[in-house]
Amino acid sequence: MSPFHSRRSFLTGVGASALAGSFPTLAAAQGAARAASLPARGEYLITSALVMTMDSQLGNIANGSVHIKDGAIVDVGPDLAVPGAERLGSEGMIVLPGLIDTHWHLWSGILRSMAISQQQKYGYFPTSAALGKLCLPSDIYCGVRLSTAEAIWGGITFVDDWAHNLRTPEHADKNLQALQESGLRGRFNYGPARGIPVTETLNLDDLKRRHSDWKSYSNEGLLSLGLAWRGVQHAVTAPDGAMAFQPIPKEVYQSEYDTARSLGIPITVHCDIGQKVDRGHVAALDRLGLLYPDLQLVHMVSSTPQEVEMTARAGCSVSSTPYTEMRTGFGFLPIQAYLDAGVRVGLGIDTTALSGDANMFEIMKGIQNIDNGEALSEFQMSSRRALELGTIEGARSLGMDSQIGSITKGKRADLIMVDTRGANIGIVTDPYEIVVGAVQPGNVDLVMVDGRILKRGGRFVALDVNQVVADAKAANAALRRRAGWW
Repeated sequence: MSPFHSRRSFLTGVGASALAGSFPTLAAAQGAARAASLPARGEYLITSALVMTMDSQLGNIANGSVHIKDGAIVDVGPDLAVPGAERLGSEGMIVLPGLIDTHWHLWSGILRSMAISQQQKYGYFPTSAALGKLCLPSDIYCGVRLSTAEAIWGGITFVDDWAHNLRTPEHADKNLQALQESGLRGRFNYGPARGIPVTETLNLDDLKRRHSDWKSYSNEGLLSLGLAWRGVQHAVTAPDGAMAFQPIPKEVYQSEYDTARSLGIPITVHCDIGQKVDRGHVAALDRLGLLYPDLQLVHMVSSTPQEVEMTARAGCSVSSTPYTEMRTGFGFLPIQAYLDAGVRVGLGIDTTALSGDANMFEIMKGIQNIDNGEALSEFQMSSRRALELGTIEGARSLGMDSQIGSITKGKRADLIMVDTRGANIGIVTDPYEIVVGAVQPGNVDLVMVDGRILKRGGRFVALDVNQVVADAKAANAALRRRAGWW
């Protein structure tokens, strides 16, 4: 019996009955403690800044102000006066909504830059498969913790965590713990473990248990739950590093899909990853009647014009992770075709094992340059459009645009301040060109999520980043020793 089945049998047998009462109580107590340890919300007034609201009605506000109270944006406009509010220094600052990641395997932060470009056997897929199988719950915690720290550093306030190494419920616990401790907003997409056979479902019992008591895990509503689905075919890596896709039995993919639909949680799936491997996946989903509006399709670099039409017709969203898609040689998302078809598109990090870092500013610049290069036109995609993909359009692609993605009265206070006085900026002409073309994570002066300040004056407020880095380095070294991996 596989460890996946034995664990599932325990949870669905007598052991589940014995633990059913204690698990939610413990989760609730731990969740409350982690929320209490985050920086307190306050009442703030940002003044004298260039406020790029990313709200189509408000536009940019020169010498603008933002009033924040109880985690919400109370008001936006020029020269607001709010007696008693703490003023946030904003001279030389650009204020933006927080950046939105729409696809990231946060646990793989522990494998940063371990996909070696010279040898196929040490490429991303064999590396993540071999080392992923040996990950302890503490390794998952360290990887997610490092990724969330980098997200905060670079102004990413929402992370869409495609958690695809949940080997046991304890692995899921540690993944969620790291997300909770970060203070970020995000979606935890419950996925399979690396190396799980295509003949087995992921741990649906654990998914359902967490859904039934999600309030205990949600970090006061900052985190939502989704399903990281393998679809109807899945990558299998051979010992030499070669990758192929195997069909997943109907009883497996249908059970996972139906469970998520019955729970009312969104589904995200890797699709049409590359010309050499995963082709025709969207067409298969369409043929089987599995496309629907809350389904997020990730990568889509080998999709055909017909599949673009299928995606648009079904109302699915798409996530592009250009730096990992290029790094693996899979190709480019035909982004303009999707945008022209009215498909909601967001951008993602994917994995720093391939991308090296988690720089959403570079990703916005990259997607603009790719689109312009493909079109042989300097003017195919504007910097404003690229910034929309990293903010309001990313939020829209996740169904979160009523809460985040723009600096709009009534939305949650997820925003960043960029200091333009650095040598890599210095002169502010067109603000869209500056943000997409010049800004780097080190220019991010302040990061706020739900009215809590996580980074201020260019420094972490509550996070001991030296400890986070030391723990991740130690966990990586121990994992490589266990695996005998270079």
